[in-house]
Amino acid sequence: MSAMSLVDKECVRQLLNSQHPDATLVFVRGDCVVLPAAEVDDAHKGLVIARRDEVMAQLPDDAPTDQMLDDLAVRLDNIVRDLGA
Repeated sequence: MSAMSLVDKECVRQLLNSQHPDATLVFVRGDCVVLPAAEVDDAHKGLVIARRDEVMAQLPDDAPTDQMLDDLAVRLDNIVRDLGA
């Protein structure tokens, strides 16, 4: 039985499609939430998974494939687990 992934492709897609230039993926009470960096308060700083510019840097300039988003979600999921979520 595999553990449910905490970050999935939809989380990554929400981050990439966010209207905020400084969009940040944060883990809040069991969910991934996309917030502008300015809204990430001290309580959530330790739960920042990734900033959009970091994620974009790992993707090609053209539209990422579902497979790329899946791979990225797996990497981000591992980060969340390392945070102790």
